[in-house]
Amino acid sequence: MAEEDGQELVTKPFKFVTGTDARFPNVNQTKHCWQNYVDYQKCITVKGEEFTPCNQFKLAYRSLCPSGWYKRWDDQREAGNFPVKLDA
Repeated sequence: MAEEDGQELVTKPFKFVTGTDARFPNVNQTKHCWQNYVDYQKCITVKGEEFTPCNQFKLAYRSLCPSGWYKRWDDQREAGNFPVKLDA
């Protein structure tokens, strides 16, 4: 329709917003942030980084967590002292 009118279609940037999760009903979303980070790491460990559904967890934790937190967790994983076992 837009092309018929001589208008060009423009794709606008999409901002991901994390939806409501009934497991975390309170305002404090720290646990929600943490759980999405852990779920993402477990998902890519089992399925691989190419498995697209894992990105839902990544988008969620990047939306909820301060960047300093997940960068620190990445450093902890690389150093081998991350407090959660991610291989199972």
